[in-house]
Amino acid sequence: QVHPVESGGGSVQAGGSLRLSCVVSRLTNCMGWFRQGPGKEREGVASTDRFVHLKYADSVKGRFTISQDTAKNTLYLEMNALKPEDTAMYYCAVKATYCSGGSLMVSEYNYWGQGTQVTVSS
Repeated sequence: QVHPVESGGGSVQAGGSLRLSCVVSRLTNCMGWFRQGPGKEREGVASTDRFVHLKYADSVKGRFTISQDTAKNTLYLEMNALKPEDTAMYYCAVKATYCSGGSLMVSEYNYWGQGTQVTVSS
């Protein structure tokens, strides 16, 4: 069993930065960050596989960085140049089975955290 626990959300002004953390019982082959804004469907933001092949949504490329610390069993999402449209509940998710190159598909992930709220004001 893998139980992701997110932290690090908060309220910032546009242009600001936040770093989200996700502690898991063990890092697995495929992990990702997702978000769900008000009235929107959950969408993939960034993912990594065991070989650190990274994948990003077009909307966050160049601003967000996903990384992991294997010694701490922690997944991170560094978010820079935040925009009001980044406002959402952010979730960490773990895929139980192998994935190559990461995945931004919500349906492929098995274990989800409770989420951490990110609010960006203009």
